[in-house]
Amino acid sequence: MEPYNSTGTLEFILLGLSEDPELQFILFALFLLIYLITMLGNVLIILAISSDSHLHSPMYFFLYNLSLSDMGFSSTTIPKMLINLHTHNRSITYAECLTQVSFFILFGCMDSVLLAVMAYDRWAAICHPLHYQVILNPRLCRYLVVMSFCISLIDSQVHCFMVSQLTFCINIEIPHFFCDVPELVKLACSNTTINDIVMILLSIITGFLPASGIFYSYYKITSSIFRVKSLLGKYKAFSTCGSHLSVVCLFYGTGLGVYLSSTVSSSSRESMVASVMYTMVIPMMNPFIYSLRNRDIKKALWKIVCQII
Repeated sequence: MEPYNSTGTLEFILLGLSEDPELQFILFALFLLIYLITMLGNVLIILAISSDSHLHSPMYFFLYNLSLSDMGFSSTTIPKMLINLHTHNRSITYAECLTQVSFFILFGCMDSVLLAVMAYDRWAAICHPLHYQVILNPRLCRYLVVMSFCISLIDSQVHCFMVSQLTFCINIEIPHFFCDVPELVKLACSNTTINDIVMILLSIITGFLPASGIFYSYYKITSSIFRVKSLLGKYKAFSTCGSHLSVVCLFYGTGLGVYLSSTVSSSSRESMVASVMYTMVIPMMNPFIYSLRNRDIKKALWKIVCQII
């Protein structure tokens, strides 16, 4: 195919999860339900933390921002997919695709960095409980969140710029339900060597480094817990990390699944299935994980429910 240089009128075709017309309504209803549950769950977490003064601590401040990031992460991909399923029009313009890439990387990277920040919070709380309030003072908490956003913004803009430099062809069909950077690089007509190198470097910086920070924090936490003599003390110390550790395993586990399925398998079907978990299910599960395992959150949510009733 001839290269298509007029990016102003260029459109992509998102093939989605299935081309079977009988499955379109089922997929629409399923993903609409997932999206509504995700929004409701994260909004309730935000309202609970905002309304209860007992939850105005560093841990819940980071959870508040993680919920905001999860809402943005889901809103980047699901609404466009729902529109395509409802209208039976699978096209997405070049500008919309770049915007989706930018926000997807922004919120995905912010989730990763915030999870590393929350691991640092748990390390300070368990390993240095007497100095916890001094170490994680309000100024540092705000700085860590702003730094997370800035790192994520730079990462997203670099990805967006690299994609914008690619040359595409007419009638590009993307075997995915959103504009995923690896899929766009595969379909480009121009040389993608620089893009591949930049993607690897950014993955190391925004993926491997936060994961290494989480691993080191939990190594220190585990060492500290093992020094506690009483079994009850060990359980109480580790229970404060249970929710965060569950979210970390889900986030990085499915993220690794997306990466491996896209590199090992030539088919995009396995990558799409893993991406559904990564982009939809995890943001929906996070509020349940944190609320069901946390008495303070449950009490604050119950107060909100009582006020509404």
